[in-house]
Amino acid sequence: AASAWAWAYNSAEMGCIDHGQLPRPEAPRGAYASPCRVPWASVSLKEKLDLLRRSAGRLKQGERIADWEASLSYSETETLLLTSDGGRIAQHFSYVTPMLSAVANRGADTQRRTLGGRGRCYQGGWEIAEEAGMEERAPRIAEEALELLDALECPAGRMDLLLDPDQMILQIHESIGHPIELDRILGDERNYAGTSFVGADMFGGYRYGSELLNVVFDPGEAGQLASYAFDDEGEPARREHIIREGILLRGLGGAASQERSGVPGVACSRAVGWTRPPIDRMANLNIEPGESAFDEMVAAVERGVYMKTNCSWSIDDSRLKFQFGCEWAQLIEEGVLTQVVKNPGYRGVTPEFWRGLKMVGGAETFEVLGTPNCGKGEPNQMIRVGHASPVCLFAGVEVFGGDSG
Repeated sequence: AASAWAWAYNSAEMGCIDHGQLPRPEAPRGAYASPCRVPWASVSLKEKLDLLRRSAGRLKQGERIADWEASLSYSETETLLLTSDGGRIAQHFSYVTPMLSAVANRGADTQRRTLGGRGRCYQGGWEIAEEAGMEERAPRIAEEALELLDALECPAGRMDLLLDPDQMILQIHESIGHPIELDRILGDERNYAGTSFVGADMFGGYRYGSELLNVVFDPGEAGQLASYAFDDEGEPARREHIIREGILLRGLGGAASQERSGVPGVACSRAVGWTRPPIDRMANLNIEPGESAFDEMVAAVERGVYMKTNCSWSIDDSRLKFQFGCEWAQLIEEGVLTQVVKNPGYRGVTPEFWRGLKMVGGAETFEVLGTPNCGKGEPNQMIRVGHASPVCLFAGVEVFGGDSG
């Protein structure tokens, strides 16, 4: 306690603002626990390993499968926040990530397919592993990796782009989530993670995307990876619209960043552990479903490509220009899904890309997903983030393949 007091005393005059003057929730009290139907510890290690052995065995579909993997990761975190005015917040988190991967090889060509590129991570217990359907999905994952060996390269040119939810989560994360973090806009991340093309004066009127774009901060989505009841400064978390009908309304920033920027934010001050200070972090950042059926979206495309599962990403320091690659793609020609193509990629400029959003899938295309390893801050904090999205269709995107990128 004496050491902590000394550090606080010596650093008090070094901060950007006087934290002692910030409004704080008065004696916050509450609790949260991840929804868990089947406790992880209630299932034997043998049963868990047997599931992995069976799943891995079904990935080995022929001699061209050069590498294959089935895995399950599980972790628990308990946090207890106590305040000097009698506040007490206890939260318990349980995280499960099932994973499958198959790598196919022929000569110099290597292709990989996965179970959502580690995007299928949730809060919960053993039921997450059961619902993942690892045994059932494994053969198809291997077959798609083999299929890519015989596929043509993805064509290059401007065309419509249909993105599956397991690619949309990366698109949301990199080109919506990070650019609207208030500490980044204020310059705090400049040395490490960059700045943002978004300015504080843009909130409330800036057209970030088409009228079909509706983005919510939703820390109450049951089972999503970054659900919680309070952030790590004791602010109660609630669902808020970040972008409504394409207009940017509020940022991803906790109480300190809101005070400094004058921009409305959300309860998103989060720390990876007790040795790190809470900073502005994404939590559950989701695109709301629209009204279009998947077949209707495909039928609306004269020339385009349907892409799944992120495998590479690059974006500039201001989160403006990006280039992403996917594991698998299928051409859309005159309203029909046709041949599979390999090494698909696309690039764009953030506001132009989102303003080109022309159709948003309905609830039947909506998937709750996430990412277990978003890095930010100095010293670095790797944190869990949830994303959910329907299938989305974008107009006039620059697409390329492995021999044209």
